[in-house]
Amino acid sequence: MLGVDWLTLLSAGALAFSILVYVVLDGTDLGAGMLLASNRQAQDRELTVRTLLPVWDANETWLVLGGGGLLALFPMAYAILLPALYLPFLLMFMALVLRAVGLEFREHLANAWIADGAVLGGSLVATLCQGLILGTLMQGVPHDNGQYSGNGREWLGMFPLACALALVLGYSWLGACWLYWRCEGPLQRRAASQAKVLCGLALAALAGVLALTLQLDTQYWHRLGQPWLLIGAGGASVGLLVGFARAWRCAHHWLPLSCALGMIVVVFTLMLVALFPNAIPPALTLEQAAASAATQVFVLVGFALVVPVTLGYNTWGFRVFSGKVRASDRQGTTPGQ
Repeated sequence: MLGVDWLTLLSAGALAFSILVYVVLDGTDLGAGMLLASNRQAQDRELTVRTLLPVWDANETWLVLGGGGLLALFPMAYAILLPALYLPFLLMFMALVLRAVGLEFREHLANAWIADGAVLGGSLVATLCQGLILGTLMQGVPHDNGQYSGNGREWLGMFPLACALALVLGYSWLGACWLYWRCEGPLQRRAASQAKVLCGLALAALAGVLALTLQLDTQYWHRLGQPWLLIGAGGASVGLLVGFARAWRCAHHWLPLSCALGMIVVVFTLMLVALFPNAIPPALTLEQAAASAATQVFVLVGFALVVPVTLGYNTWGFRVFSGKVRASDRQGTTPGQ
């Protein structure tokens, strides 16, 4: 099927799904964290943090599933990527820990700005590192016989840096839409203005990354130039952007975020199409990088058990803590739109 056996294709799908859900959920959290820089009022920063407290830790579960899935399902790809990206991975995990400390210990610190700085800095550094990792993967990692053969500085190239900038803008766009949904008053109005500006900036950055991507390898031209893909992705993008523009006149405040997340899914799908059937460009395929069939079956059974439970927990958490976060409600949320 598509040049890849069904088991490896299923393994790749499970891994891609975990990463996509992480980007959708924790990317929104990271974006809201970065927007702390634009909130001068202590009360607005507190409200921003309180929208994240009930959900951020569950959202990070998907990063664990993605990393563990890569190691178990595609060990050769893991063995090549890890030494190539030691520093970005290390900085990302340290930044996520810093963000967690800022979120959880904010109420116990005499100076809340210290915790806010930790949330802001951790969110920004983690996002930059994720962009560098993505960009390095897309441009290709030098390897020989399943071993990394580069100099450890590939992630400092222009393309990974462009991806890092685009991801910062994209996550910030999601974060602004999140705050518009979860908050009210001046913070909600500011978030609406930020979301509209960040939409344009993020799309411009994504267009630039797409142009650079097409220059990396002729294979990307062939894969992304398929008529069915151009029609499907183009139509979906236009529909989502029209919906985003009209959503601000709707009483359902979750609509802008839904449209923004839809655009992220479209971009993620384009990335997968560009990479397929490679695990690491330009030549390591999914089948070459995959674990044995027995290992894949064992891990996929685990995925089949864990993913529904994790999705259910995420859904339940969002349901319990749904509604507007208000300054007058110290418990966190009240029913709202």
